[in-house]
Amino acid sequence: MTTKENFVKAIQELKKLEAEKKEQRKFTQSIDLIINLKDYDIKKTTINTFVLLPHKIKEKKIAGFLEKKSNIIDTITKAEFEDFKDKKKMKKLIKEYDFFIGAAKLMPAIAATFGRYLGPAGKMPSPQLGVVMAEDENSIKSLMKKIESAVKLRTKEPTVKVVIGKQTDKDEDIAENAIIVFNEVFKNLPKAREQLKSVLIKYTMSKPVKVALQ
Repeated sequence: MTTKENFVKAIQELKKLEAEKKEQRKFTQSIDLIINLKDYDIKKTTINTFVLLPHKIKEKKIAGFLEKKSNIIDTITKAEFEDFKDKKKMKKLIKEYDFFIGAAKLMPAIAATFGRYLGPAGKMPSPQLGVVMAEDENSIKSLMKKIESAVKLRTKEPTVKVVIGKQTDKDEDIAENAIIVFNEVFKNLPKAREQLKSVLIKYTMSKPVKVALQ
């Protein structure tokens, strides 16, 4: 089956092909992991979970729906929820932040006010990741640290696609992130790795490179 060494080789090949291009991109591209599945019925099995990576991909801008203002996170208190009935303010909020946390006591009100907007954007706090039981500094910091290293795995078709790094990251770090995601995907499937069709990696703007399967 696919190993860390297989991922490292594929990453090196991807970087080599990109370096050989005459025109270089003027921005740092992300590296995507694509896992194609077979014998997969999305109506019967849906992957919808978070996985914590050993190597952080990027800084995430996080806000909190809390009962009182916090000194360590941008805060929207319950008293301010009404302001976001204005669709322009709601759209601006969703665009400004990568993720949100919520106080457990406020979750019903958060769901009622923000759920229909944050849910489709993949930014809604949930028991999986994003709900803080107490609003003390340590609890908030601990949750923010988890979110910083988390990626969402969600299937809408027989394919899982997720960012596992940037082109400037070390090959080993990208490969270690890839292995964690790879293993997590098959924990969520009834036939596990028997349902693996192919594994690819690619830059944001490149053609994919196949990862060897053993």
